[in-house]
Amino acid sequence: MAIEATEPSVALIQNDIVGLGLIAGTLAAVFYLSSGPTPFWKKFFSIVPALLLCYFIPALYNTFGVIDGQQTKLYNPVARDVLLPAALVLLTLSIDIKGILRLGPKLLAMFVTGTVGIMLGAIVSFQVMRFIHPQTVAGDTWAGMAALAGSWIGGGANMAAMRETFNVDATTFGQFAVVDIVCASIFLMPLLIWLAGRAERIDARNGADTAAIDDMKHRIADYEARNSRIPTLTDLMVIVGVGLGIVGAAHALAVPVAAWCGANISFARQASLDSTFVWVVMLCTFAGLALSFTRMRNLEAVGASKVGTLFLYFLIACIGMQMDLAALADRPWLLLLGLIWMLVHLGLLYVVGRLLKAPLFFLAIGSQGNVGAAASAPVVAAAFHPSLAPVGVLLGTVGYATGTVLAYITGLILKWMAGA
Repeated sequence: MAIEATEPSVALIQNDIVGLGLIAGTLAAVFYLSSGPTPFWKKFFSIVPALLLCYFIPALYNTFGVIDGQQTKLYNPVARDVLLPAALVLLTLSIDIKGILRLGPKLLAMFVTGTVGIMLGAIVSFQVMRFIHPQTVAGDTWAGMAALAGSWIGGGANMAAMRETFNVDATTFGQFAVVDIVCASIFLMPLLIWLAGRAERIDARNGADTAAIDDMKHRIADYEARNSRIPTLTDLMVIVGVGLGIVGAAHALAVPVAAWCGANISFARQASLDSTFVWVVMLCTFAGLALSFTRMRNLEAVGASKVGTLFLYFLIACIGMQMDLAALADRPWLLLLGLIWMLVHLGLLYVVGRLLKAPLFFLAIGSQGNVGAAASAPVVAAAFHPSLAPVGVLLGTVGYATGTVLAYITGLILKWMAGA
């Protein structure tokens, strides 16, 4: 008797418009509940980061067959090719380079130290795990680490950019998304918030000079009072028009530029310079930086970064739709790799902070400005003082601007170390 082939499972929702509605409703519910409408939800989200649910609830939809993350077009081309580059534009056009310089050399030194710590941590953790458990860094682990470096030098948009740049497998990416959440959101951020409550004693014991922090509090409060206003419909139209307009121009330019590089540069393939997507990401990032020197930077006063973050969270949810929640069970050693990586980052910040006698706030924001970027750096900054939250946004946006380039360099180093 002939054996009939087993029919592949079919997702409950196959219409992408219905799937988009489900994702939008899920994000709305997460953000509403995270605002703490009741004491239960306020306590719940003080323990469970909202970002975690934005990844994992869509992953549950995929895991249990509600949606098919591999077949949907919500991630590619919608989220990846439109929302990601638009988020990069809107999150970088608000950078105030002069304002950052006025924050003082110690803060900038700690931010740069945090960035170096992430790049160095990637190399050290890769080499240590090669000695402890070689299977952990075999295969395409280096590519997943490159994507994670993007997240830890700038945030989710940079992580997604590195995923496409190095063509990271969806399962590998999902595994490193879990490592990201565990090490950054469950370990690092709560640790820094806990230390914030002890900042005065720690700074006094270390002899740190906190005068610059007091000056920042007053300056930021004055800036907020002068510039913030309720956005009009025209403001929102301009924000969306600038973001999507630059995305369209970037796509138009990226195709011929990538083709020219592939035909005329011998190492274009190795450096991904023949990739249209790489050029879209770079053009949008540099366009945002260029706009930060113009009057367009004033769009931040009416919510440019909020719109960019909105795009980013849709992107995060679409990435979550492709995650295999059981994948990390096959590679638990990745958590140790991530922990070693994070300890190198924190260790370097601690050493430099002691040498500079930098306030604990500088160490915390130097870390979260990289690892959490504008998504969570304000949370940590506000734990020290509510008026310092915009400092987190300020340095977090620098992370968005530098993360794509520096994570790309880190990925090339890891690729060379892996012999890929």
